[in-house]
Amino acid sequence: MKKPMIGVLPLYDSNKESYWMLPDYMNAIEETGGIPVMLPLTQNLEIIAALANAFDGFLFTGGHDLNPELYHERVEDTCGELCIERDMMEALLFQKVIELDKPAFGICRGLQLFNVMLGGSLYQDIPTQVHVSDPVNHKQSPPYTNLVHQVHIEKDNLLHDIVQTDIIRVNSYHHQGIKTLSDKLTAAAAAEDGLVESVVMPNQKFVLAVQWHPEYSYKVDDHSHRLFSAFVNACKPLSVDINVEEITA
Repeated sequence: MKKPMIGVLPLYDSNKESYWMLPDYMNAIEETGGIPVMLPLTQNLEIIAALANAFDGFLFTGGHDLNPELYHERVEDTCGELCIERDMMEALLFQKVIELDKPAFGICRGLQLFNVMLGGSLYQDIPTQVHVSDPVNHKQSPPYTNLVHQVHIEKDNLLHDIVQTDIIRVNSYHHQGIKTLSDKLTAAAAAEDGLVESVVMPNQKFVLAVQWHPEYSYKVDDHSHRLFSAFVNACKPLSVDINVEEITA
């Protein structure tokens, strides 16, 4: 079977004005049977449409905070660095991916992007905006292969089908998270402080996002490996059985 070609959204270094990539994103796709290709950041609608049609699936990576203006809020002092180029490119591409029903896997920022693009909102800074009696440490120190807190997984959704259990431990490195969940998404998992940790989009072939970072842990954690494997499998082109006699008749 042909290996799926998977478009990977790049990270951006504003100081160097350059694209860059964490190799674990690429390696995880390659080691689970896909061919990863880093995409350009473009706002050219023709190019974005061509990319959406050409690739079998898309990985929306972590990185910059989303511009709060996208969910109709002013930028707070606690909001991190923004990247308008990423916001615009990913918004346009995500719309085309959904229209074409192509598989999409979001990690960290990717989860937040899916939610915002579908009408949800974010906490701009969890430590200062989320107040619970027993807070979870959502921003761990290295090494990021360590699994530092639990997430509780809802039954009867794509994530549960993949990991086949109700509770897993995950790594965590983020300061933003879902505040208002889009009505087009379903919460698939939550941390012990109630923060949404995974979402799925019903009625799509494969639209799944997680707040943690399985690209760091896929070599040492079976659940993380399963996430990439399920995504890559969803991206595989459907095989078509050809009847030679019908063609030559």
